[in-house]
Amino acid sequence: MTQTLTPDVLVVGGGPGGYPAAIRAGQLGLDTVLVEADRLGGTCLIRGCIPSKAVIHAASEYSHMAKAATLASPMGISLSAPPNLDYAAMTGWKDGIVDNLSNGVAGLLKAAKVKTINGWAKFSNAKTCTVSTPDGEILIQPKNVILACGSHETEIPGFEFDGDRILSSRHVLDLTDLPTSIGIIGAGYIGLELGFALSKLGSAVTFIEAAKNILPGYDAELTRPVASSLKQHDIELLLGAKAKSVESFSNGVDLKIETAEGEQQTLSFDKVLVAVGRKPAIEGWGVETMGIDMDSRFIKVDDRCQTSMSGVFAIGDLVGEPMLAHKATAQGECVAEIISGKKRRFAPVAIPSVCFTDPEIVSVGLSPEQAKREHGDVMISKFPFAASGRAMAMDASDSKGFVRIIARQNDHVVLGIQAVGAHVAELSGEFVLALEMGAVLEDLAQTIHAHPTLSEAGAEAALAALGHPIHIAQRG
Repeated sequence: MTQTLTPDVLVVGGGPGGYPAAIRAGQLGLDTVLVEADRLGGTCLIRGCIPSKAVIHAASEYSHMAKAATLASPMGISLSAPPNLDYAAMTGWKDGIVDNLSNGVAGLLKAAKVKTINGWAKFSNAKTCTVSTPDGEILIQPKNVILACGSHETEIPGFEFDGDRILSSRHVLDLTDLPTSIGIIGAGYIGLELGFALSKLGSAVTFIEAAKNILPGYDAELTRPVASSLKQHDIELLLGAKAKSVESFSNGVDLKIETAEGEQQTLSFDKVLVAVGRKPAIEGWGVETMGIDMDSRFIKVDDRCQTSMSGVFAIGDLVGEPMLAHKATAQGECVAEIISGKKRRFAPVAIPSVCFTDPEIVSVGLSPEQAKREHGDVMISKFPFAASGRAMAMDASDSKGFVRIIARQNDHVVLGIQAVGAHVAELSGEFVLALEMGAVLEDLAQTIHAHPTLSEAGAEAALAALGHPIHIAQRG
């Protein structure tokens, strides 16, 4: 006999949007059911953000040790022999982190009294859902629905993933052997993050990017240090090049490309990674039966994340750019509170974007060009990490990195803050808080920052905009 549930809230998807939505709903006393077909944590935790950052960290550790075995370090550190890399053990360490976090999510859901069902949910209408589980079908007829199905890797026709020679980012993170060489189609943040890590571990890496620049969405001033770092790591970058076809063999892959000059070339690799973006996961669960409006490939929502169907909400990658985990989390918590009766809307001033390349990039708010278009006269200032005592003490002052602030000329309101450099991801919280609080340059300049920290660069950049920098020479 089919089991029937009638909860206050049904959350479909246990990723960074879904599980926080379910936890918050449970905390607010709502009878909540969460359905997840895979493991709790979603793409971000299981096969994206967390495991990729673990591999990036391991790769950096290995690279530092490898350099210490071959080059004289100014810090007086050396190794008598190169380090050994057990790639399978590194993958196992990464998987252990994922397991711990996924199990932790299960514990948090249980503590919030959320009923979790492992199975595939399919809707026959907006408020009727059947979940196929190993123990049979469960019929769920909720009062409210939160769709948090996430996204998946975009395939290119003719370059379909096989998990062996033609890989997605998920497949790369599951490898137990290091590829001797890898061609990466796409020089966006996913491809570049993984490419740097594989290069540091010893793979020969080549990027094939159809655009004329890396990291679309970031301006040239921010990407220039990353492009310079690619050269330093002997990573080949083919810009304006198009992947035309691929042929797999038992011992490798032949990738045919067209160069920026129109020449046809065949490149041979151990493996090929296709990293050309992600698309919302709207297939297979019945979106077409729910009577909700679409906005191109995304689900259309208002500023309460509600769809065109009353009581049906959608969050995260399903509803459009930016397709970022922290946006999904914020939307999930917001929607849970809306369902509980609280007056909320999702209207952030800014959503931080972080690229974990070498060096890292952070962007919050408007770029210089966007600020000029929207606000006219603006003030733009930078403080280089070459002048930061903390950066020097971390041997990170030569990355050509900086903090940049954009403010409105007439009232000094901060419109955007960006940074590029080692460990700048950790500055993103201060940057986005400044914009959310409506900070002006004087607020940042007069806030006492701990010394020595990288965060001082933000205050110094504000001082530079005001015309009286302390640790760099005043211009003019």
